[in-house]
Amino acid sequence: MINFLKYKWVYFLISTIVIVTGLFSIVFYGFNVSIDFAGGSNIEYQFNKNINKKDIETILKNNKVKIYTTTISNKGSLHLRAASIDEKKEKQIRDEMEKKMNLKIQLLRFETVGPTLGKETIIKTMTASLIAGVGILLYLTFAFKNLKYGFAAILAALHDLLVLFGSYSIISHFFGAELDLLFVTAILTTMSFSVHDTIVVFDKIREHRKKEWKTDFSTIANRALTETMVRSLNNSLTIILMLVALTLVGGEVIRFFVIMLLIGTITGTYSSPFVATPLLEFMVKRER
Repeated sequence: MINFLKYKWVYFLISTIVIVTGLFSIVFYGFNVSIDFAGGSNIEYQFNKNINKKDIETILKNNKVKIYTTTISNKGSLHLRAASIDEKKEKQIRDEMEKKMNLKIQLLRFETVGPTLGKETIIKTMTASLIAGVGILLYLTFAFKNLKYGFAAILAALHDLLVLFGSYSIISHFFGAELDLLFVTAILTTMSFSVHDTIVVFDKIREHRKKEWKTDFSTIANRALTETMVRSLNNSLTIILMLVALTLVGGEVIRFFVIMLLIGTITGTYSSPFVATPLLEFMVKRER
């Protein structure tokens, strides 16, 4: 049996450093919010030759279109994020660019979300996250007949959420990732994965407590962690290898989504034994 809980303050220190770094990024850098939440238009063009970014921005300003971001890729494509415009306005701008810049443009993507729909999406996202959290708390409390198990799992899931939000803020600042609905999907997926891993450990703890009810809780928790650690690592490693492959060869559209799933898988694997279990031990000992 390995005494994992002997180093619980080291685990808490690592988590604190990672979370504080992420919160620093959120406060000072923030996020690049996609049109799913902020409202606006996403436009993507493919050009038949190299273009000048300033020429594009000048044409858009002449047409009184407010620009948020302009990104030109090495493959000759342009991604615009601007205030909401309709199809007629987009066609007018595209024709003007073709005429003034003497090139051919292929429209790859055009989508518009109004500000009202953006606010509605934020409300639905927060509601879904709240329902998921309350559902997890109630389920674990019912399954283990003890509220402490539910609180420990929720706090570990909150730890994972803070790590994900902080990491995404850093990626958003340095690599231009947008906070969109795919990120919300990654958040909810990470919550479910984290809780699943935590339940495996907690179930072992419950099993040993029934048989060895006189044994110290720390000893039982360490035994449960020792028995489940290899299984958790093997299970997570198969997912991590798949996500690494998708990150390297996957398309641009899902790349940041896959990266967040990868970070979520790693932090979820870490938080179950090194955050949830020490927190449960702390609550049990404090009650006694």
